[in-house]
Amino acid sequence: MRQFAVIGLGRFGYSVAKTLAGKKHQVIAIDSDEAIVQKISDFVAQAVCLDSTDMEALQSVSIKEVDVAICAIGTNLEASILTTLNLKELGIKNIVCKARNETQKMLLEKIGATKVVLPENEMGIRLANSLMTSQVVEQISLSEYASVAEVLPPQELVGKSLGEVNIRAQYGLNVISIKEGNDVNMHPKADDIIKKDAILVVIGSDLDIDKFKKKHK
Repeated sequence: MRQFAVIGLGRFGYSVAKTLAGKKHQVIAIDSDEAIVQKISDFVAQAVCLDSTDMEALQSVSIKEVDVAICAIGTNLEASILTTLNLKELGIKNIVCKARNETQKMLLEKIGATKVVLPENEMGIRLANSLMTSQVVEQISLSEYASVAEVLPPQELVGKSLGEVNIRAQYGLNVISIKEGNDVNMHPKADDIIKKDAILVVIGSDLDIDKFKKKHK
């Protein structure tokens, strides 16, 4: 169980805080809006109404003890910058920030954020990838060049074993799990048979995933 602080409880921050708390992690949820703080108080270990740009206010909630601080302030750039600087000053090693665009991302990284996410961009990429072909159920970017994707097996692979089709040799993709309904095979073996209703979870370069898409449209 890890300790997290989520600062800024808009749709993104609220979702992050509630999800982490639902996984049994300790979460301090912080916002300057009393109504939002009250709303999330039933789900998290601690919900506090304060101004995160105020260093003394942050120190009052023992935020230095958290493993990760998430600054989810997206609309107010000044507040996001000041909050990130405060978190850095307090010695928090893992600071994750939300940004609205690449310029904000670059700025937040320069002042000390260890990771910056662009939720709207990432959701857009995932949606576009899933719409481009019926073979790809879901695709999540790991980096600029690599992704994890859930793919439907093309007809010619159904009924064969992973060893027979050798997806790694043919497509450059590694099968990391196989989903069948509610069952997930986390350790697929060469003799596992690919079934019609299976979803293959693969990892590889975006180029190789695109090649797979084009071959099995």
